[in-house]
Amino acid sequence: MIPLDYGRSFLIGKAPDNEVRFWVESRTRIIDEASGQFEDYIQVGSCKSEHTFAEKDLLHKDNYDFLPIFGPEWSIVYRRPAALSESYCEIRPSVEWWDGQKYHLVEGQDVVELGNNEAIREATYDFTPIVTQTEIWDEDTGLRAIIECPVKTMNTKREGNIYQVDTGPVAFPDLSQCYERHVDAISLAFVVFNVPHFADFVLEAPTAVGSERVHHYSKIISLEAQNRVYAVSG
Repeated sequence: MIPLDYGRSFLIGKAPDNEVRFWVESRTRIIDEASGQFEDYIQVGSCKSEHTFAEKDLLHKDNYDFLPIFGPEWSIVYRRPAALSESYCEIRPSVEWWDGQKYHLVEGQDVVELGNNEAIREATYDFTPIVTQTEIWDEDTGLRAIIECPVKTMNTKREGNIYQVDTGPVAFPDLSQCYERHVDAISLAFVVFNVPHFADFVLEAPTAVGSERVHHYSKIISLEAQNRVYAVSG
């Protein structure tokens, strides 16, 4: 899977009443190893709830975050108001969101895998765009996934030659069971790692805040993984 050039990758809706364009923020490929088939899920940038093309009062007063993930057959929209909401996650056929999507996914033309900590740090100091791929799997279900994203936050320390990726959101798939639809396995998450062989994830989940419950990145899991870090340019 050649990393995308995330500075130039977009998708756009086909609906004539709103040909909305979204910036691509991550890509997750879910692979069934037995059949060799896979599906890609494209997570795009979030926005706020709005009255589109209104003459005034463009934002909903009870505002919420709005974040889509588009798949080949089914897509998700996450709506996150301040309090826990039953409409948080809505799954529909992809064609029902803006009459379907036109993808503009640009592969990186100059892609170099950064094979050690020093190379990762030097690319960071050179302000080179960096993309990571975190590969996870479950031997019992025979499912595998590659979670790809541009690095938004990179921690480095010259002493000790250390780095740490902390970025998201990404589309995290639960591979521990075989869902009827891959889309049902997906949660929003952030990924964190500093070595090639494992990754920690914090998933958005219902979370108690005092007497209230909200959706918050609070569910932490750690998985064996293969982490690859790339310098990517157009």
